Order: sequence, then C-alpha cells, then structure tokens
Amino acid sequence: MNYFAHGRRFISDPYFLAGTAIPDWLNVVDRRVRVRSKHAALYSDDPDPQVRSIARGVVQHHRDDAWFHETMAFAQLCLDLTARVRDALPPDDGFRPSFLGHILVEILLDAVLIAEDPGRLDAYYQAMSRADPALVQTAVNRMSGGAVSRLELMISGFCRERFLSDYADDAKLWFRLNQVMRRVGLAPLPSEFCGLLREVRPLVASRRDELLSAPDRGDDANAPCNSQETRP
Repeated sequence: MNYFAHGRRFISDPYFLAGTAIPDWLNVVDRRVRVRSKHAALYSDDPDPQVRSIARGVVQHHRDDAWFHETMAFAQLCLDLTARVRDALPPDDGFRPSFLGHILVEILLDAVLIAEDPGRLDAYYQAMSRADPALVQTAVNRMSGGAVSRLELMISGFCRERFLSDYADDAKLWFRLNQVMRRVGLAPLPSEFCGLLREVRPLVASRRDELLSAPDRGDDANAPCNSQETRP
C-alpha cells in the first residue's frame, strides 16, 4: 500500500495517521532506520497518548501491508505491470521493471481512491499537518533505537508539497517517479513512459475492490489497531 490507502481511514487521529506513514517516510530519509511492528507494539500502551497513537499507526501499516501483498490481485498486477514496463523501456538487466511494477500498483491504487473522494485527500493532509513533526521524530527514535535526524523536515515537506495530488496526472506522476528513480539510483524514465501510465491505470482501477479485500487468514486483518476508524 501507499500513503493514502494506508491512512485514509484514520484521519480523525493525526498521530495514528502519521504512524501509518512512518515506514514509508523512513525509506526516504534513512533506510538504515526501521520501526518494525514488534518494536512499535512495545509503545502501543505508552502513557503519552500521542506516542501511543503513533505506535498503533505503525503497527497498522505493517498489518495492512502484510495482507495487501498476499492478495491475488496484487501479485497478478505486479507481474502484468512488470512485463509492460520491461517491454516499454530499453533493455535493462537491473530490477527497474520489477521495482516499477510493484510501486505502480500501489501508487495507481492511491490515484483511484483519491479520485473517488478528493475531499478526503484534503482532510488527510489537514489531519497530517496537525501532528507535530518533532514529536513524531522523537517517537520514531525511541521505537527504533536509531538517531534519524531528517524525519522532521520530511514530514513538513510532505504536508507542504502534497504530492499525492499529482498521481492523477500522467506527466506529474512521471516527474514524481523520476524523483524516486534518482533516490534509489535507477535510470530515469523517458517522457514516453506517460503513455504506459495512461495504459495501465484502468487495469489497477478494475481490481480496486480485490486489492482492498484482505485474504481470509483466520483473523480480522482489516480491523484497526485501537484507533477511531473513519469510513469514507
């Protein structure tokens, strides 16, 4: 899942919402630092209600990612999009096609969900902006045992840039994808890649419900981790 799919149900609690984004933020600012579910769970009953919410949001993120990546729709779309990316780009011996196949499913699902309810994206950002970035960074360092120093700036920039709104436009999404390519050290995507984005959007949209249906694992995989869930 990507940011909006992870957090859209939890806009009533800014710190829980921030928790759902923390693993992805850390992938950007410092990949050496991780807040795993078992570490966050140790703080899920912290006396500080804000730390408690952050921890529960992190646990929710990992729980949702676990079942999401088990869905048949995700596996099939990843394979399909990886093949299409490989065909659309010059020969590539690296992992760029599979990397793009994976993240495009998640990003384009966010685009579908945002298009269904644009007002909820505004509410998402308004809620996120009410979380204190410094407090979130301090909580992350407690839970991870690390010393991440750029998360506070990352959160402020995330709220300011509102790049999730760019997912609806092929050219803007191409630009954002190339930012990701630079960050992970992969070759940039040509402008013609916009045509592929246009081609695959309906494929992800057509499987929206399957992507958001947790496989039957014998537990309530969709249950929120002790937060007030807000349905669209």
